[in-house]
Amino acid sequence: MSGGFGNLMRQVQQMQKKMGQIQDELNDKTVEGEAGQGKVKATVTGGLSVRSISIGKDAVDLEDMGMLEDLVTVAVNDAIAKAKKMKEDEMGKLTAGLPANMRGML
Repeated sequence: MSGGFGNLMRQVQQMQKKMGQIQDELNDKTVEGEAGQGKVKATVTGGLSVRSISIGKDAVDLEDMGMLEDLVTVAVNDAIAKAKKMKEDEMGKLTAGLPANMRGML
């Protein structure tokens, strides 16, 4: 029985290593969120770091800076949601088929 447990632990360690590799790959991948019909764009990595913000000239109204701030917030949140989905999809490929109680070990 201990051999079975040892084998299970080796599999868990291998999966943890693969998860680390996936996380490293995700840190290099980016997704783009947008707001205001593309007037404001935010690029975020799979590690949830903001890489860039792009603001079109037609999004800037000096009389309504609150609108621009809202558009930036929406674009960043959109990009973060997409990055989280990308991460869930990638990690899900690795853990698909594992019982839910084993996923917590990873």
